[in-house]
Amino acid sequence: MKNLTITVDDDVLEWARIEAARRGTSVSRMVGDFMAEMQRREDAYERAYLAWRTDERNWHAAVEAGAPARKSQLKRVSAAKGAGQ
Repeated sequence: MKNLTITVDDDVLEWARIEAARRGTSVSRMVGDFMAEMQRREDAYERAYLAWRTDERNWHAAVEAGAPARKSQLKRVSAAKGAGQ
């Protein structure tokens, strides 16, 4: 593990010390846990975004390959509903 020096306002440090004591931990551990959580969230977001982009590309590829476009599917659904009324 590496050490890190940070600069914060006095009132922020006072709050952090009180919050760490309330949680039964140290300011150092609290900041480290916060940063690790930020990293996990960012990694999860990146994975979700890449999955979405991959899915979007697959959808576009299917349309280009001759799969029916969404608009034509919706027209068929609308026509079927209209015929059933």
